[in-house]
Amino acid sequence: MRKFKLLLGIVFIGVILFGYFNYPKLNLISGFASKNMASNVFIAHRDPVDVTLNDHEMTLINLSDCEVSENDKSATATVYGLMPRKAVYKEGIGAVLTNKEFSKHNFDIVPNRSINKDSLHFPYGNNGIIVTLLENVDYDKLEVAFSNAFKDPQEKIRSLLVVHKNQIIGERYIRGYSEDTPILGWSMTKSILATLYGILEYQGKLDINSEPFSEEIGTNSQKSNITLNHLLRMQSGLAWDENYFKISDVTRMLFLASDMTLAQRNNEVIAPPTEVWNYSSGTTNLLSGILREQFKTHQEYLDFPYKSLFDKLGMNSALLETDLAGNYVLSSYGWATTRDWAKFGLLYLNKGDWNGERIFSESWADYVSKPTKDSNGTYGAHFWLNAEGKYPDISHKLYSANGFQGQRVFIIPSKDLVVVRMGLKEQTDEQFNTLLKEIIASIR
Repeated sequence: MRKFKLLLGIVFIGVILFGYFNYPKLNLISGFASKNMASNVFIAHRDPVDVTLNDHEMTLINLSDCEVSENDKSATATVYGLMPRKAVYKEGIGAVLTNKEFSKHNFDIVPNRSINKDSLHFPYGNNGIIVTLLENVDYDKLEVAFSNAFKDPQEKIRSLLVVHKNQIIGERYIRGYSEDTPILGWSMTKSILATLYGILEYQGKLDINSEPFSEEIGTNSQKSNITLNHLLRMQSGLAWDENYFKISDVTRMLFLASDMTLAQRNNEVIAPPTEVWNYSSGTTNLLSGILREQFKTHQEYLDFPYKSLFDKLGMNSALLETDLAGNYVLSSYGWATTRDWAKFGLLYLNKGDWNGERIFSESWADYVSKPTKDSNGTYGAHFWLNAEGKYPDISHKLYSANGFQGQRVFIIPSKDLVVVRMGLKEQTDEQFNTLLKEIIASIR
């Protein structure tokens, strides 16, 4: 009996300790589930059941239960009835996780858009695509590449699109998706952030070698030496923990913070600029906050990505979500259709020129695709690179916008190619290498 009581006591203590250390994680699970559900239902117009069965079928997130309310355009999630979190959708700025400070914030200000219907085909318009066959493309080989990409349902690809010589030469979607379905790019949104800085630089309104903290804290601190260039290259030396499987800097920012621009801004300096390369979503949202400071009003800040980028490219589906404080969450929450993501890639393939109008300087494409010190050739300025040859059969000049679960916009200048792959499951470097190799093999 004594042994039984002792064992029972140990089990009881174990349960208490397990609950103590893991209960806060429920906030992250229900936070992710409610936010992702609200965004998918009200931005992409997806079926909540489909989102639950597919998007939420991942470790821990599959423990959540979600309810959608059409009345107030919200989604509420719990984990076995515990830790309810609610996300509310607002037209123009997406879905935002609510918290105790929700009632303090004003969501009346939304971006102004200028969406023009025109007679042009993709990519310079939205009046269909050119269907002329290119003589240097082996469409049979291209079909094999597409068939292989979609062969295994477990790989959870959602769409694949290939553009060559500014023309779509291949495009496919799984059931439930089409050329009109916006898809979350996750960290591909970081590359949009870099582009916005490139636009301001081209307009002469910003110097990427400027020091955004110099006036804030004086010249005697290491932080004052951090430049926008250091931030764009993820080498500021500011502390950051990008771990999605525990309570960390990035999970606190995305699922608990009202103002996500402060998450890294308030962190300590652990190394001088350029001495450490550390991938950081906090850095991107810090840059979003600095971007906001370049404008006199909140309205101008909200309008800028649309006025200067999306609407110029005819990316009519593009949408950037904000945090509670009205800052764009440029680390993670950018939406667009597969075709519109392809337009973004084409802007870089054409080095900032869009049908005769220059969006950013030609040198900006070179800047973002130049390897950053200590990244082992994998990172430029908010773009990923192939400089070290992780895709051994593909040009080392390839660079890409990358996002969680295998979202990719590959830019391959040597082949005049943009490849967009959207999915719900991360791929290995070997798998991406095979996909790209097979696509390139179809071009003579």
